Amino acid sequence: MDPSPTLTAAHLQRSVMAVPPLARSSDGMIDTLANKKIIRHIEAGGVSLLLYGGNANVYHLPLDEYEPLLVFLAETARSSTLVVPSAGPTYGLLLEHAKIIRRHHFQTVMILPQQGITTSAGIATGIRKFVELAGVPALLYIKHDGYIEPMDVARLWEDGLISAIKYATVRDDPSHDRYLADLIGMVDPALIISGIGEQPAIVHLRDFGLGGFTTGCGCVAPTLSQAMLAAIHRADWTEAERIRRVFKPLEDLRNAISPIRVLHEAVAGAGIAPTGPLLPLLDAVAIEHRPSIAAAARALLEAQA
Repeated sequence: MDPSPTLTAAHLQRSVMAVPPLARSSDGMIDTLANKKIIRHIEAGGVSLLLYGGNANVYHLPLDEYEPLLVFLAETARSSTLVVPSAGPTYGLLLEHAKIIRRHHFQTVMILPQQGITTSAGIATGIRKFVELAGVPALLYIKHDGYIEPMDVARLWEDGLISAIKYATVRDDPSHDRYLADLIGMVDPALIISGIGEQPAIVHLRDFGLGGFTTGCGCVAPTLSQAMLAAIHRADWTEAERIRRVFKPLEDLRNAISPIRVLHEAVAGAGIAPTGPLLPLLDAVAIEHRPSIAAAARALLEAQA
């Protein structure tokens, strides 16, 4: 991976941010061949942003696997692909990850959100400490109300400590979001990323002016996810909505069962690459769910042909 690509508003306009699973072999070790297949499949669909976070279960990654994963990602992704690894979520782990990150050449690192035993000001201080130690700006991940207040985000933004924001707080109606409305009044919305896949992306980009969106199911159908992003940017809402509905069956399964676990199964079920066992503290989806996941994944893959 060449260190030259940087995360800018222009990059978010031309590429969705794919969030792949992390494949493991039957013995539980990281499967480099399978993960390379997943990366090549995503890149072949025109995607040039890869985020290794929740879907890769970095939350529970053993510390001794962290640097080997960074090395693998840096060596495997194309020079035109910007890879964003994650760090945390606990403060102690953030500090350990920061020391390792400093030895590498990533442009930004996402901070995994820690729930419980936190305050907004404490989160902001932790991010400041991480950025100082890691030597790179953080990609802020907002997943729940109460995690960090908009004013604290604005201070981090003004001080140049965050590169972008992944906004992934689920609402019953994404068009009514007071927090997001407040946030876009304090930071550049072009560098806020809709972080919940294709389903709320139209509303987030059209109504709030966000700069791009992350995709899990786009790891199965990257060309289709890229086509949706392009349709949104040219204001072709009919086409964007048509594509959104194509993603919906697999997304519905993810929401009903488990977003991370279903995507892990879907990438394998679509025949892209074997993904193997999930790292604890997660486990595989129940056997009875696997046929429906595989069918939805294959249908999504075929829809982009």
